Amino acid sequence: MLSPLNLNPVIPALPRIDDKKKVNVRYMLVPPYASAHIFWNNELGELTYEIEEPILHEDEKEALEKLEQAMLEIINVNVAVEKTLEATTSYIDKTARLLIEELNMHMSAETYSKLFYYLFRDFIGLNEIDPILRDYFIEDIECNGIDTPVYLIHRVYRNMRTNIVFRDIEKLASFVEKLAQRCGRYVSYAQPLLDGTLPDGSRVNATYTKDVTSRGPTFTIRKFTKVPWTPTQLIAFNTMSPEMLAYFWILLQYKASILIAGGTASGKTTLLNALAFFIPPEARVVSIEDTREINLPRENWLPAVARTSIGVGKVGEVDLFALLKSSFRQNPDYLIVGEVRGKEAFVLFQGMASGHASLSTMHADSVDTLIRRLQTPPINLSPTLVNSLDCVAIATHAVSRQQETRRVREIVEILNVEKDGTALVNTPFIWNPNQDVFYFKKQSKVLEKIAARRGIPLEKLQKEFLTRAKLLYELYKNRIFGFDEIGKIINDYYKNPVDVLSKYNIIEE
Repeated sequence: MLSPLNLNPVIPALPRIDDKKKVNVRYMLVPPYASAHIFWNNELGELTYEIEEPILHEDEKEALEKLEQAMLEIINVNVAVEKTLEATTSYIDKTARLLIEELNMHMSAETYSKLFYYLFRDFIGLNEIDPILRDYFIEDIECNGIDTPVYLIHRVYRNMRTNIVFRDIEKLASFVEKLAQRCGRYVSYAQPLLDGTLPDGSRVNATYTKDVTSRGPTFTIRKFTKVPWTPTQLIAFNTMSPEMLAYFWILLQYKASILIAGGTASGKTTLLNALAFFIPPEARVVSIEDTREINLPRENWLPAVARTSIGVGKVGEVDLFALLKSSFRQNPDYLIVGEVRGKEAFVLFQGMASGHASLSTMHADSVDTLIRRLQTPPINLSPTLVNSLDCVAIATHAVSRQQETRRVREIVEILNVEKDGTALVNTPFIWNPNQDVFYFKKQSKVLEKIAARRGIPLEKLQKEFLTRAKLLYELYKNRIFGFDEIGKIINDYYKNPVDVLSKYNIIEE
């Protein structure tokens, strides 16, 4: 009887060990076949991540090669991938058994069990890197070409080399083609750059030919959690304070426009997803992205994704600019743009100026850099349009207590941008890296603007801000982190705040 593949193993609690030389952990990825072993490699003088898979003897390797060649001729991978996991497993199993009989191959149940794991990995999964993709703790997987180890970024132990090395340029090119196929994209010598999203939501960037990257084809896979981080999880990670989240909650309720800026992998999209929890439940949201990363806990949401051209030329291309222009005809209350890079910024800021609440991300490490980027090519925004932005959150990589982490470094309100690009700003929140604490200076010009625009007494808004900060802290203390649970509590608060507050014993200021 075939030992089933367990593709949802228990997520272990990994120890955070300050001395890397003492790290030696092993946990299952695809029980009972594949596991990860993380240990200090004395020879290399660094932490190493090794995938441990069933060991095949020479005759078993030959049998696997023979089986894979035969299966390539008869298997319909697309049909197999599109079915349910049970149907897929059964399909691979039946086909393999049929071929073993036809090819008159003799093997023990134990050998077949090992071979089946590899058949599943190579036909349904993503070959050598499939176990890594199934590791809950992995953030990025990076291959820099042939004859060099695949590297990864681990949530607990950060950057590590793996024991996976692609030796054959043809095999690596074939793997990049497989990535493109799984993303529903196209890659070739004429179009050697790939940008896409795998069915599980992971983002893929790859190159196909040696003349583009000298070590041969390359790929980077940014893994995304299937369920986005919630606001209370960000408090637990100390990415931001309850006061910061309460501030954004009020801003989003009253339709302010927010940009999240930061470097690569600084947590911009994670923050964007978490802030989207605070959008009122009845509001219509339209999101626009290059690759699908946004996941919102709501019904009234229209997610749109840009489409690259098919083949050579611009045939069938639908870019962010076109999507954004058409989105205004869909009557959104809130507009979310995954990342602003080019001419689409003009349409986004026009929308902000005409009263559409907008939420987006941008690559910039400070407000000055961000304003410069907005006012110079290829974006070229006028200062009057930049003025329609209410505030900017700066996300950053940080080292706190010898651990690499992510923090919201500051929240900056844009008060006025002069014609020469100089900006008058107010910074209500700032992170102190020495003590790893957040400071709030109690004066927010955006809250003052909301109070004046909506005719709400400022004191009432400030009280509401403190009440929501208390509620978020209470949810964190009660370890309420679930995606659906947090979504429901925030929605309930919009409908009946008194009930929610009394449930968590919070007395309004």
